[in-house]
Amino acid sequence: MKKLRFSARINASTEKVWDLLWSDVTYRQWTSVFSEGSHAVTDWKEGSKVLFLGPEGEGMYSTIARKIPNEFMSFKHLGVVKNGKESPLDDETKKWSGAMENYTLKETKESTELSVEIDVTEEMLDYFNETFPKALDKLKALAESRTMES
Repeated sequence: MKKLRFSARINASTEKVWDLLWSDVTYRQWTSVFSEGSHAVTDWKEGSKVLFLGPEGEGMYSTIARKIPNEFMSFKHLGVVKNGKESPLDDETKKWSGAMENYTLKETKESTELSVEIDVTEEMLDYFNETFPKALDKLKALAESRTMES
């Protein structure tokens, strides 16, 4: 697996960026870049399960490995959800099971520096290198348009 890193400087507080990242309505907006209808089913508590799903109920299941509100969120991706159920690990899933996805927020004087580190398989490198920056651009636009309004 390869570790990819992405970052964005967002002109909003860490609290606002955090809320936009993990609130249901805005999570669906910024992750729509990956797949229209993307959403997460969880209570967002450390140690809890997360179902990252598309509109048909397919996706992956993970756990929240670490959570420090407004600073850090870490997911450990475990397996695939098919037909609304967690599937046993197959050879393809074993290639990435255990992959980590980490979000770090650091407040500067006038903005938040959001850094994302994600473990990906060789087959997914191009997809994430192309798509993740678009997702962060969408998140930045959401945060900054809402900052202007408030």
